[in-house]
Amino acid sequence: MAGKTGVYICTGCDIGNATDVAALQKVVTSELRIGVCKTHPCLCSEQGVNLLKDELQREGLDRLVLGACSSRYHRDTFDFGQQTLVARAPLREYVAWTQPHGTDDTRMMAADYLRMHAAALKLQELPVPFRQQTVKTLLVVGGGVTGMTAALEAARAGYPVHLVEKEPQLGGFALKLHRRTPCASPFHSTESAAPGELVRAAENHHAITVHKSSRVASISGQPGDFKATLAGNAGETTVVVGAIVLATGGRPYDASKLTHLGIAHDNVITSVEFEAMAATGRIVRKDGKPAHSVAFIQCAGSRDANHLPYCSSFCCTVSLKQAGYVRAAGGDARAYVIYRDMITPGQYENFYRATQADPGIFLTRGDVAAVHENPDKSVTVDVDHTPLGEKIALTVDLVVLAIGIVPSTQDDPVLNLQYRQGPALPDQKYGFPDSHFICFPYETQRTGIFTAGAVHQPMDMNFAVKDAAGAALKAIQTLELTAAGMKVHPRVGDETVPQFRLAQCTQCKRCTEECPFGSLDEDERGNPRLNETRCRGCGVCMGACPVRIISFKDYSTDIVGEMIRSIEIPDEFAEKPRVLIFACENDSIPVFDMMALHRIRGNPYVRIIPLRCLGGTNLVWVSDALSVGFDGIMFMGCKYGEDYQCHFVKGSERANTRLAKVQETVGRLQLEPDRIRQYEVSMNDYAKVATLIDEFVAALDAFGPNPFKGM
Repeated sequence: MAGKTGVYICTGCDIGNATDVAALQKVVTSELRIGVCKTHPCLCSEQGVNLLKDELQREGLDRLVLGACSSRYHRDTFDFGQQTLVARAPLREYVAWTQPHGTDDTRMMAADYLRMHAAALKLQELPVPFRQQTVKTLLVVGGGVTGMTAALEAARAGYPVHLVEKEPQLGGFALKLHRRTPCASPFHSTESAAPGELVRAAENHHAITVHKSSRVASISGQPGDFKATLAGNAGETTVVVGAIVLATGGRPYDASKLTHLGIAHDNVITSVEFEAMAATGRIVRKDGKPAHSVAFIQCAGSRDANHLPYCSSFCCTVSLKQAGYVRAAGGDARAYVIYRDMITPGQYENFYRATQADPGIFLTRGDVAAVHENPDKSVTVDVDHTPLGEKIALTVDLVVLAIGIVPSTQDDPVLNLQYRQGPALPDQKYGFPDSHFICFPYETQRTGIFTAGAVHQPMDMNFAVKDAAGAALKAIQTLELTAAGMKVHPRVGDETVPQFRLAQCTQCKRCTEECPFGSLDEDERGNPRLNETRCRGCGVCMGACPVRIISFKDYSTDIVGEMIRSIEIPDEFAEKPRVLIFACENDSIPVFDMMALHRIRGNPYVRIIPLRCLGGTNLVWVSDALSVGFDGIMFMGCKYGEDYQCHFVKGSERANTRLAKVQETVGRLQLEPDRIRQYEVSMNDYAKVATLIDEFVAALDAFGPNPFKGM
């Protein structure tokens, strides 16, 4: 139930110059019937904040509408505690900085934004954070260098860790390495790969419990309260943890598929096999004779649409390292490295240059045209498209294929999640189990579960160490936020969880199927059952529900509908069209703030409603907007599809699917389907969004006014 509301309008930052503030106050007091409406020259100043604090006490307010700057600014400044709801009407960005001053259109726009946010606040309720007994212990799965590093970082920060390794000893793939690529300045020489010191540190740390010869049999629960069943030699044991780091690494690509590179020949082997050979101290052919000449073929199956379409990132430095093994064998041994592109990021460039300086190592760019086995079992490599344009043929004793990596989760769920949406971590197009977020690199689509190292993305040991520390810190952040009843990224600090009016549920299962994060299971009747701390607050479930039984305390279908209906719609004779823009808060809303910072003129006929994600779009909003007379509707969200950038993974894609259906309905109503469009925008599109809007409004002019206007 709504409490007492006060409206406070800032006149600074050109707001007072842009519009008639006295007229806005009259709208608030006379039309909206809100008795408390005051102005201040700078609400974000110490004096302005003190005024608001005093007013809360003096007037007995529990909710504020601030007609000032965007909600992306001064969040802490205007935070008055959990018992006060605050709505931010962005008069500075959407009006004062992007509209001509003193016009009737500018006044109408300012009044509408006050109406919209006052209407939303009227239906909002104070959030009730979900509280549970949060277990501040981590589970790290994988006892290689990445897993041990993650476990040690967390343990040293004061968080107990269960470290699970399937093998009888810790160390992982590092145990199979002869040497490792350089990891310290000047990055010229290889170093010992032995993980002994790290193993001792992990096994001897008082906060780390090591489970060797063990696998994860199942994981159920949610962040703060995961129950993991571990299966080992002594049977099964269950541990309770608050967050999980998956660090099981990757495995070499199946080289048997590389028949075009001669893998079936006796003296064609993989880089993994060559590493094991070097560890024995002898580099030999299959017949045991010393290999005096070795050719390394880069991108063996990598960056190839028929095999691995991506770069595995470390293959080039591995071959440079292994070419050094050949030279270290002594004598006149020579190494040849045939590459498409030499990928040596950062200070690895120094390692590349040091290798180039060795006269016994020949490096050339080129494409391998064929690999032939000769009668004496030597191998000839035909190379085309070399820098000089000539074809060359290298006859060598041994050929090494620098193969790429696939994640350990490929064809193996590893964690065996007991989730309604299945046991595996969802992956992106290359099969790595992350959310494909630019902004959240360790995140998976299962809240509280993070990836690190080569299971996250292709990387070598040096990069994996840094990755492990990052994942451990994100897991710790999850523990602390969950304990406080708050969401994790991207809505950090959000205390709301969805509520379900189950008496009206039709058991259609759309919410459980469409949730990007597996937040919902189902009870015995088929009703959704929420795992509160898995939820990230995107509202996709709310948009999916055909009977609108899902809502949040401060965000619901009814709240957005009330905002739509609160906007003043001029009649068809005023020649003032109205366009509604639904904009996602992660990329699209910042675009409008960026437009304002650059003083890019906005269209006076648009009104912008922020959404947590376009995936929360409920089609009733379209009918609401058309029925009150909006001439067009724009949906602005993140890029969707294979290379999606949606912060909630599938949100923009869900919206696109739903809007395709609603456009059919619009067509049956004898309205032009192009009155409704979805646009993909990102923060760097601020310079062109104004043009997109103007073009959309121009198209509406050709259609004419909405015939439902005024009905």
